[in-house]
Amino acid sequence: MQIQPDDPSRPDVLALLEEHLRHMHELSPPESVHALDVSALQRPEITFWSVRQEGLLLGCGALKELDRSHGEVKSMRTPQSLRRRGAGRAVLAHIIEEARRRGYRRLSLETGSVQAFRPAWCLYESFGFIHCTAFADYKPDPYSVFMTLKL
Repeated sequence: MQIQPDDPSRPDVLALLEEHLRHMHELSPPESVHALDVSALQRPEITFWSVRQEGLLLGCGALKELDRSHGEVKSMRTPQSLRRRGAGRAVLAHIIEEARRRGYRRLSLETGSVQAFRPAWCLYESFGFIHCTAFADYKPDPYSVFMTLKL
């Protein structure tokens, strides 16, 4: 697997991000969907990566700088048809490594609260993320689970 910075407007990546947004809107009301669109992923405070194997897109993830000591995991997604190949684990490990390299003291994330998100909770917990209160600009929301990792 190769993990590289990528352009979220690249056609195969864009299709994956659209799948991600559709799925989030199926599971949560619009005001509780915090997934970023392509233009938001192109902002300077966000670094976006894709995970590929022999050119095939297996997933993506991003790191948003909240401040000089705190980052946020964003846009973690693997295509529905290509799950269980380790791409999510690989990109999350990459994001954590990059957060440490940048000197962040904390890495946080928001994900959904319904059972469909259980695999995501398990992945994050396996890396040491623990549940926390809302952070940054988030507000408490019954459709959100907030997690954090001290680095």
